[in-house]
Amino acid sequence: MDQVKIGTFLKELRNGKGITQEQLADRFYVSRRTVSRWETGSNLPDLDVLVELADFYDVDLRDIFNGQRREDNMDNELKDTLLQAADYTQEVSNKITKRMNVMFVFATAAMVLYLVAVFALPDIDTGIWGFLKGMALGVSLGMLVIGIILTSPLHHKIVEWKAGKTR
Repeated sequence: MDQVKIGTFLKELRNGKGITQEQLADRFYVSRRTVSRWETGSNLPDLDVLVELADFYDVDLRDIFNGQRREDNMDNELKDTLLQAADYTQEVSNKITKRMNVMFVFATAAMVLYLVAVFALPDIDTGIWGFLKGMALGVSLGMLVIGIILTSPLHHKIVEWKAGKTR
């Protein structure tokens, strides 16, 4: 898939409609810079946006992927399948975001507990307070490390490694 060719085709389609990047950006609730990136081929729109662009420009989605117009109309079953795939991708992304938010709340609570234990009760380092301080510090640092891994490119390498190991 040639992203530059796709971007050039998207620009041709937009110019054919006689609209500016700003107008297209407003139509699809993105920034003008995002539209510019699509048209230069540095980024591609999400799958659900591609389907909407195909409808907006009245072209086949395959035309967009090929970077040139064909005469066939988009098959409705293919369109529905792609929309379902886009919905599924969005659902997975929402689940990951919710998990990250829960982890952030636990990490913040653990760090607050640790700071209270360290600054409010600095002399008490035995028994339950010593245990709570250690647990709070461990949980907050553990959540921090997990958050860094999940939001970095390293996460994808770990997932690929695990997928290869389970096969």
